[in-house]
Amino acid sequence: MKKLGFVFSSAPHGSAGGREGLDAVLATSNYSEDITLFFVGDGVMQLLANQRPDKIGCRDYISTFKMLSLCDVEEIYVCSSSLKERGLHQSPLVIDADIVSSTTISERLTQCSKVLQF
Repeated sequence: MKKLGFVFSSAPHGSAGGREGLDAVLATSNYSEDITLFFVGDGVMQLLANQRPDKIGCRDYISTFKMLSLCDVEEIYVCSSSLKERGLHQSPLVIDADIVSSTTISERLTQCSKVLQF
């Protein structure tokens, strides 16, 4: 089976990209066990704990990221420089993820046969 990469690069709640990406990952996990997730740029905000999207009239899908472990999605990488640039390097995340350099993310992305970006 080919390795699939999902890149989350947009902020949550400003567009449907994050929610659609998560739905795509969960659906794909039914057919493939070789899935890798990458959170870069504003996408790192997808994983921030204690969000309150109801205050801006949005649906809270962030807690659904916790389902990833039940779907055997274990390769999850968050860009450390993206966290630092946004002042989030010490903020709690909703799931366990490897916080890695942008170089490591680039290396892992090249190992993916297909990459989808949200």
